[in-house]
Amino acid sequence: MARHDLAPWLHRHEFLDRRDEARQRRTLWVVWLTLVTMALEIFFGYWTGSMALLADGWHMGTHAAALALAIFAWRYARRQADNPRFTFGTGKVSALGGYTSALLLGIVAFWMIWESVLRLLHPETIAYREALLVVVIGLVVNLVSVWLLRGEHDHAHGHEHAHEGEQDHNFQGAFLHVLADLLTSVLALAALLCGAWLGWARLDPLMGFVGAALILYWGAGLLRASGRILLDAEDHEELSREIIAALESRPDHKVVDLHIWRLGVEAYGCIVALLTHRPDSTENYRRQISALGDGQLKHVTVEINRCVCDAESL
Repeated sequence: MARHDLAPWLHRHEFLDRRDEARQRRTLWVVWLTLVTMALEIFFGYWTGSMALLADGWHMGTHAAALALAIFAWRYARRQADNPRFTFGTGKVSALGGYTSALLLGIVAFWMIWESVLRLLHPETIAYREALLVVVIGLVVNLVSVWLLRGEHDHAHGHEHAHEGEQDHNFQGAFLHVLADLLTSVLALAALLCGAWLGWARLDPLMGFVGAALILYWGAGLLRASGRILLDAEDHEELSREIIAALESRPDHKVVDLHIWRLGVEAYGCIVALLTHRPDSTENYRRQISALGDGQLKHVTVEINRCVCDAESL
């Protein structure tokens, strides 16, 4: 049989987000900005003795690594999209990248807590003028970075309201790292200003606790969301009801088994088992199901079971 005769049944398992290339470019710009600012803040953090500035610098360093990880995940998913070892494609690489970013956020938060405790127990003299200059530079860089990524994040966030959980968790992790950088820069600036003008030197390490708490909160949310995708534990109740209602609207049809799982940011897989006395063609069932869920059911498998019971029992 010629390959073109099989065309209706053949498909690729490339369930990747169409916005990946634009996100990669923007994220790469942010990586370079973050690396330069990180080196500057770490150097001046040690030189001036500011825990807030030092924490911000190291924090930016881990985030640069997380952003680089996000870029690697995108490129790996694209490169391996046609690899048959990935049974349903590489769409879940996004969730894996987001999960890893969440773990890195947790490591950063606990490191900030540890360093803040040490600075409270062993206070150091802070050169406020120099520290303020550098933290303002870091703040500007973080504002630019958030601006570079915000457009994509706003689109994904708006899309999420229509379909809960439907977003690129790899990109969300990258955005949260940039947002956490912005937060620590703001906290560092506030601590240094209060220390310079009001003499509240202990506020500098205390801001480390505040920043760590917020970062842990963001990271935990990302960890839960991406973890549910990796474990196929998302709530697809609305889509399930839609599929069951469509199929059981046919006379003498009963859905006896239904499985839905995510293949990528905008793609779902679906396996349906039907019980009926008068089955239609498998292709007609597939077309009917694929038309549901805003066209995001990309891999549909239908199992038809001919019923031996009375028609009235269905």
